[in-house]
Amino acid sequence: MSDPSTASIVSTPPATMPTEAGSGAPVNAGLPESARKQKPRGLLGDAWRDLRRKPLFWISTAFIVLFIVMAAFPSLFTSGDAVNGALSRSRVEPSSDAWFGYDVQGRDVYARVIYGARASIVVALLSTIGTLLIGGTMGIIAGYRGGWVDGLLSRIADIFFGLPFVLGSIVILTTFNGSGTDNNEWQIMGLVIMSLTVLSWPVVMRLMRSSVLATKEADYIVAARALGAGTGRIILKHLLPNCLAPLLVYGTIMVGSFIGAEATLSFLGIGLKSPVVSWGIMISEAQNYIRVSPFLLFFPSAFLVTAVLSFVMLGEAVREALDPKLR
Repeated sequence: MSDPSTASIVSTPPATMPTEAGSGAPVNAGLPESARKQKPRGLLGDAWRDLRRKPLFWISTAFIVLFIVMAAFPSLFTSGDAVNGALSRSRVEPSSDAWFGYDVQGRDVYARVIYGARASIVVALLSTIGTLLIGGTMGIIAGYRGGWVDGLLSRIADIFFGLPFVLGSIVILTTFNGSGTDNNEWQIMGLVIMSLTVLSWPVVMRLMRSSVLATKEADYIVAARALGAGTGRIILKHLLPNCLAPLLVYGTIMVGSFIGAEATLSFLGIGLKSPVVSWGIMISEAQNYIRVSPFLLFFPSAFLVTAVLSFVMLGEAVREALDPKLR
């Protein structure tokens, strides 16, 4: 009787040298050296390879990087004062001295537009992070545990989901940031971030819950559970990496949506307020002078629309790259 291990060694070709049927040459003998050494790509690798070919991705990314640098280091773009002004320069039109002109209080509009990017970008990014963390965590718990836990969290999400966004923001911000309050700049921004997060997390929760429900019965999840993996390991090592793609796409689009939402609340007078400088505040202050000084409204609106479109276009590009059906 032959030794089975010996027979298997003799009859099986080496794994590193696969051969074609009827010949001793490797299967990849005709391929270039780079192709032979190339490892198979995963979902993110394929998505990045597809994104690099899209001009829309590079254009939106360039604008987003510009706005982030503008928000982090505004002094690189202007040396003007965004807070103080002289009434003698009130509503002076754009010139070589002031590219975007001066507002009603004689402040440099260009400097205010540059410094206004900080509040708008910070509020949008922190609101998005908070929404993804709260909604994503509750969605994972509801989808994985199921039963009464899923029912309870889903009903809580339905209550918040039924609140109109503008009405809920008015109630929250007029209560904690009304005319009689004395909040500083960061407290005002924190209240706006809180209102955006509280009213937006149910959408993320539903999105994550549906992804977990579609993934938790996969073969590799069942195998991990059969091998004795704990709940934490299954969620962190298996569920979360395979459910992040929809959240990544929605989060990118949500940043642009929150920039527009912050501007809307500030325009209505319930969002960011002085001494904060933001695009929404500038648009709100310019609405009464749109006929006599349209440049006061044009420049902050142009930056606002460009920022929102940049994040939305980036989200659409990422969605097409991560969804094989749209390639």
